[in-house]
Amino acid sequence: MMDEDEQIGKIPRNYSGALLAAIAVSLVAALGGLIWSYALSSRLSSQQTALADAKQQNVNLEARLRETDARLKVATEELGSSLGLTQKQMETRAQDILTREQADAQRLSNAQRKTAQQVNEVSGEVSDVKTDVGGIKTNVAKTQSDLADTQTQMLSMKGDLSEHSSLIARNHDELDILKHKGDRTYYEFTLTKGKNKPVGTVSLLLKKADPKRNNFNLEVTSDDKTVMKNNRGLDEPLQFYSGKDPLLFEIVVNAVNSKNQVTGYLAVPKNAPAPATVQ
Repeated sequence: MMDEDEQIGKIPRNYSGALLAAIAVSLVAALGGLIWSYALSSRLSSQQTALADAKQQNVNLEARLRETDARLKVATEELGSSLGLTQKQMETRAQDILTREQADAQRLSNAQRKTAQQVNEVSGEVSDVKTDVGGIKTNVAKTQSDLADTQTQMLSMKGDLSEHSSLIARNHDELDILKHKGDRTYYEFTLTKGKNKPVGTVSLLLKKADPKRNNFNLEVTSDDKTVMKNNRGLDEPLQFYSGKDPLLFEIVVNAVNSKNQVTGYLAVPKNAPAPATVQ
């Protein structure tokens, strides 16, 4: 009996120790939970504060943005009002300006390309001109050489007065050379048979022409005096004196064109009287 009582007395003591241990563990867990809850609450409170601050900043930014938009709208409206334009018209005007600027930029680019092309073309033309100038210089040199040869080939012949000789021209080109010498005045003529022709201060009349033999008969009237020059040939100086102070005149026939026509020139001194002009 005693053994059973002892066993019964021991049972409550065992249960009391386990209960105390469970209570201790529960207290520790509760305490840890309180600490964790406090820490979490603190962090949550801090985050809530930060969130509130962020919300407040957003509210402030939105307020500033609305204020800026309002100011911009007011400024735009004032500008549009001062220009007499609506917002849509201003946008259209801005787009037009942008389009014009793009078009101007394109035109400038095209003009630059065109200018570059023209510069290249001009450079080519300048090169061509230089080549042409070189050719012209060569031609001028050749012409000068030809003139020198022509002057050398010109004949110095005695006239029909025998004691006088002169340089004669056998064609129009040689006559131009003589004219440039400037020591005499030259009058070119074409005579038709039977027709009296004034040449300078004298009068000439073709009486006869023979193209086969290249000779002719010519009547010369000067100072109211008439002189016959018969059976004269080409490039033969026909000389006579004329004027109050007698000066030596020369007639040269260069071509017998037909039985009825000859051509040539009259050469007179520079100081000889000039023919009267018809008023």
